[in-house]
Order: sequence, then C-alpha cells, then structure tokens
Amino acid sequence: MKADRLVATLLFLQARGRVTVRQVAQELEISERTARRDLEALSAAGVPVYSQRGRGGGWSLVGGARTDLTGFTQREIGALFLAAGPLSASPELRAALRKLVQAVPAPMRTHAEAASKALVVDGLDWSRAAVRAAGGPHHHALEQAVLDRVRIRVGYAEEGAPCQEWTVDPLGLVCKAGRWYTVAVDDRGPRSFLHTRVTSVALTGEPARRPEGFDLAAAWQGLAADAERRLTAVTVRAAADPAAVPGLRELLGDRLRTGESRPDGRCAIEADGPSVDVLVAQLAGSGAQVEVLEPPEARARLARLGQELAAAHGRAPRGDSGDSGTGRSESRFPLGTYYVQDANVGGVGAKSTVRPSRRRPRQRLFSHHVPYRGAVS
Repeated sequence: MKADRLVATLLFLQARGRVTVRQVAQELEISERTARRDLEALSAAGVPVYSQRGRGGGWSLVGGARTDLTGFTQREIGALFLAAGPLSASPELRAALRKLVQAVPAPMRTHAEAASKALVVDGLDWSRAAVRAAGGPHHHALEQAVLDRVRIRVGYAEEGAPCQEWTVDPLGLVCKAGRWYTVAVDDRGPRSFLHTRVTSVALTGEPARRPEGFDLAAAWQGLAADAERRLTAVTVRAAADPAAVPGLRELLGDRLRTGESRPDGRCAIEADGPSVDVLVAQLAGSGAQVEVLEPPEARARLARLGQELAAAHGRAPRGDSGDSGTGRSESRFPLGTYYVQDANVGGVGAKSTVRPSRRRPRQRLFSHHVPYRGAVS
C-alpha cells in the first residue's frame, strides 16, 4: 500500500540522513520512478524533505526534523517502550519497535532501547505452574481476528463443562486484572471468551458483522455486571476471630463485609459467592476461627465436611502399623487445630490423647486461607 511505502520511506530518510532515489528503490524493492513519486508526495504533504542536485546530492530532511516528526517526549517514549518490551515476542511487535526506534529523535534512542529491556515478565508462579492470567495458546489468533474483522469458530471449555463450539463475530479485546477476554456477538447478543479457556480458533472467511452503534466499553460493562451477579448469588453470615479477617479479605476481596464486634470478641462477617459449596470450601480453610451461622445448609455442609476430614485424617494412614484402617479413631482436636507434634503420634484415640509439650510453640498444619481451586475468579 502507498501509505505503508511513504512511512517506510520517511523512516529510511531518518535512519540515513541523506538518500538517493536509487537507494530508496533498492531498500523498498520498488522502481526508481515510484520512489521518486513517493518522495515528492512526502514533500507535497508538508513533510520537510528536499532534494539537492549534483554530485553528493540526494534527498534529506530539513535540519533532521526528527523531533517535530514524532512529538514524543523522553518520558513518553520510555513509558511506551517499557510497556511494549515484555510483549515483544510476536514478530509484528518486534518489527514495530524497530521502526519506532528509527522514528524517534536520535538523542532519545538510547533511552528507548534501555526502556524496552528494563522489564521482565515471568510466566510461572512459585509452584512453577503457568500463571492463569496468561493469554493462552490462542491469544494471537483471537487478537488477529479482532484486527482483521473476520468471523471465527471458537472452541471453548467452561470450567467443569464439556467443550462447545461457537460461531461469533469478534469485536474487541479486554484485559481484566491481567486476564484476556475477547468480546464477540452472535445471534443471542454479546458474550465474552476467556482466552485461557479457548481450545481452538478457526477463520470462516466471512467478514465480521459489527452492530450499529456498538460500544466495546459499554458492552463489557454489561457482561461484567452479569458475571458479578453470578459471583455474589449466595451470602453466608458468620462469626470470625479478628485474626482470621485479613486472610479472608485477601481471599474474598470486596465479597467480604465485616460488622460490629460480638460479645464473645468475634467479628460478624458476611461473604458472597457463586454457591454454598464454593463459599464453604473457601471458609473451611480457616478452621475453628470462623463459625458459619446461616444459611442452615452452609452449616450442614461444613459439618459434613468436618466429619469427612476427621474420618480421613483422624487415624493413621491405611496400611500403617499403628492402625488397621478398619475403624475410625475419635479425636478431641477440633477441625483445623492439628499440631506438628500431634501428627507424629499414630492411632491416638479420644481416651489416650497425647498433648504436645508446652515448652515449644505449637505450629499449625493448616493455612489460615487456603484458596478453593474450583472458585470462580
């Protein structure tokens, strides 16, 4: 395209300072006649380029004209390259950065190149598992489909559900807290696809249809509001030890609300979640520090969970000499208050409980806030 050639010609002028028509033609692999027309078109468009005839002549920019061509400040260039640096794995972005380096004023190039190398993004968490916030293997294909405005068939696997295929018109990309979504529309209206759950992307060859008056920000607000309503469909009321509240706040965020202190010193709390089972699993990690008061089904589910845990862990592992594995040992320790010393005692029953020495501080085996892997986030 002519516009691409003109930009490439301008960048070539900035890089070389003075060029001949033949050099431009060789660099861009075009005819000398086309190269001359492009240089004249730049001049007619107001770009300060001029030609000088004779030996040693050629085309150049008036006074370098580098600062006026971009308008970037050094801080703006640094911020741009700092943001683009960790994302420059794609060939297109690497090429764009190379062109941009040539487009900025010469005194700022060193600063720009340093900024592009000043940030590293590590895609593994401390358990060496891939971070869920990554774009996923089909991120680039979804990105290109949005830019090319082409209809696609998307394979998508909801959590706990079989994979389904959707034919949609991709209209935009959203990054929410580091997680990428494609916003698309089909016959039923707008919907979003979390990139890490996309299993396949296939181009249909048909142009994507964009609804008249479509606004990406407004569409995302509607989709996000629906998701937030699903995430807060159930409310659990409980009494919590004040020491447990910071951990619960980190786990639940704004879905946790605290109330006044109770006469027993505990704090009244309310927690929202997508279901009773999800909330129970999230609150169970706090053990006896949190007592669920209502709804009754949440209390009943926690009681069953406690019984299951006591049955599985209140005796020695199956096959150990300390326990035949045929019976269930009773324990006086409440759920979530087992200690390191106690864990080393096999087959301890209710009538022969061995208490650990008080000369050493007790170390709890459980974490105050164990995240539930099935939770919607």
